[in-house]
Amino acid sequence: MIPRYSRPEMVAIWEPESKFQIWFEIEAHATDALAKLGVVPKAAAEAIWAKGKFDVARIDEIELEVKHDVIAFLTNVAENVGEEARFMHQGMTSSDVLDTCLAVQLARASDILLADIDALLAAIKKRAYEHKFTPTIGRSHGIHGEPVTFGLKLAQAYAEFERNRERLVAARKEIATCAISGAVGTFANIDPKVEEHVAEKLGLTVEPISTQVIPRDRHAQFFATLGVIASSVERLAVEVRHLQRTEVLEAEEYFSPGQKGSSAMPHKRNPILAENLTGLARMVRSYALPAMENVALWHERDISHSSVERMIGPDATITLDFSLARLTGVIEKLLIYPERMQKNLDRMGGLVHSQRVLLALTQAGISREDSYRIVQRNAMKVWESDGEIALLDLLKADPDVSAKLSDAELEERFNLDYHFKHVDTIFARVFGE
Repeated sequence: MIPRYSRPEMVAIWEPESKFQIWFEIEAHATDALAKLGVVPKAAAEAIWAKGKFDVARIDEIELEVKHDVIAFLTNVAENVGEEARFMHQGMTSSDVLDTCLAVQLARASDILLADIDALLAAIKKRAYEHKFTPTIGRSHGIHGEPVTFGLKLAQAYAEFERNRERLVAARKEIATCAISGAVGTFANIDPKVEEHVAEKLGLTVEPISTQVIPRDRHAQFFATLGVIASSVERLAVEVRHLQRTEVLEAEEYFSPGQKGSSAMPHKRNPILAENLTGLARMVRSYALPAMENVALWHERDISHSSVERMIGPDATITLDFSLARLTGVIEKLLIYPERMQKNLDRMGGLVHSQRVLLALTQAGISREDSYRIVQRNAMKVWESDGEIALLDLLKADPDVSAKLSDAELEERFNLDYHFKHVDTIFARVFGE
């Protein structure tokens, strides 16, 4: 992943030094288990821990000759350990190391992503309570519908990311399995107790049955989950982008002193962070498809999945980590304009209250069809006047309406607070408070 969209902690998981360190620990823990079983000398296991080290440049140099990364690694470690190194990798196959290492890396990446989601949830919750009863317009099809609160908009996002957190916890559990089962997964040359030992030491669970690889349906679910989370990132980012449009301007990204929005137009303040999040979400989602295509390997194993995972493992986790952190910053610093929200609410001459009048007329004895027709013919006059005419005034002057509803009864139907009577209930559902 390019540095522009990377954060050091997540990048570190995928650095060669980190990968080879995990490889070393897998091999050393496996040798410990073999020593306990009496398969290799205890002194050999101790020597591997004491003298085992590696050099990334030297591994790369050896790989140029042998054309095999695990063999290159083992050769380099053996150069440092000496004679006892012959007891490393006893009964193991390369995938035991590679797949178990990938499981560790994805589990560690998941822990960072879970912390990212927690930070985002905290930011959303804080702003949701801040604007719990800030009136704004709810839109369907991009058109004014009925009043909501800005706090409710954020509460919805909170609930969505809570679900995403649960999904990621499940995906982490699914991916965090260890396979030390040898060639084609039969344990013919290595005891299953070795696998159990390595799994315990690395914080993994035992893969119930591997072939020569851990089944890739696990990875498909993991990367699909990252894609869903990225889609939720985009959903909230798109909301910010729409709210920042000049014609709306109910909220906007923080614009720092000295920041410039356009090389040509000095007045511009653009939602560049939210737009960036939309683009990054597209990338994270794109990694789910090759992960699914990796599920169908030939027989007990091929390596068509390997090159894919070398790319999507780092890129998907690094990109999503960056995206979640960026979205958290956007929400924490989001500029929110309640006065503009109220202005937009009032812009269409009270049309947002049309349903309440419709329901009042049906309660007063007029059929739903006739009630709809009466309210709509008045509403269309307001619509065509671009809000210059007030719906309440037209309804008061309509004999079909005044025959059933008094002016006071009509005015009550235009009470904004009516729409917010269950906000506390919704917040209790979402935040559990």
